Amino acid sequence: MSKKPNRYEIDEERPIVSHLLELRSRLLRVVIVVVVAFLAIYPFADHLYTWLSGPLRAALPEGGQMIAIQVASPFLIPMKLALMAAVFITIPYILYQVWGFVAPGLYRHERRLIWPLLFSSTLLFYLGVAFAYFVVFPLVFTFFAAVTPSGVSMMTDIGEYLSFVIKLFFAFGAAFEVPVATILLIRSGVTTREALSKKRPYVIVVAFIVGMLLTPPDMVSQILLALPVWLLFEIGLLLSGWFVKQGEDEDTAAPAEKY
Repeated sequence: MSKKPNRYEIDEERPIVSHLLELRSRLLRVVIVVVVAFLAIYPFADHLYTWLSGPLRAALPEGGQMIAIQVASPFLIPMKLALMAAVFITIPYILYQVWGFVAPGLYRHERRLIWPLLFSSTLLFYLGVAFAYFVVFPLVFTFFAAVTPSGVSMMTDIGEYLSFVIKLFFAFGAAFEVPVATILLIRSGVTTREALSKKRPYVIVVAFIVGMLLTPPDMVSQILLALPVWLLFEIGLLLSGWFVKQGEDEDTAAPAEKY
């Protein structure tokens, strides 16, 4: 005969169940928004791919063209691009749902800090993607076209191209989050501005290593990723002074107050 849970066990289980229900609700909202965005974008998927492949097609030598190796690629690749574009466009809403889920467990001063960090991290991610498309792609593809051996026709598969640009979008979008990461490290007390300033030479070396690992094996794209990472690190150090000072003032005013 099974033992009935007592009142204290029930009270402990209810918060967990409520959190799981809220998590399911927010995930469902995210899925619905992404699906709606996908349905809105899909009719324009071919035009979107044409725009996305513009930097490569502009760098192709005369007679060069893009090809589809797989039989279903002309259908599947634009659909895949539309889905990725839907996720990309709805990132602010996705972050908002994440914030709404974790917000009840944060202090007042932590809530005030999250909003500017969410906004800045989203903006920096989009700036990183824009930098990759408008600056890095033309230089990289022009370089690849210039070093193509004579007698070899440069014809890129549409699926391989999509995977390539998505990888670079993610790499540059994540790299542009360096100021946010720097501020969080200092604000949380993991390190200090002075300690990070002294480690600047190591940061520069790491920036070039990251550029080597996340970009194609050419010096152009590696440098174009490493230099922004270094500059954004310096910006993060400058801005961290204001965030830390604001956080200390709020901690002094209300060190343990929650909403």
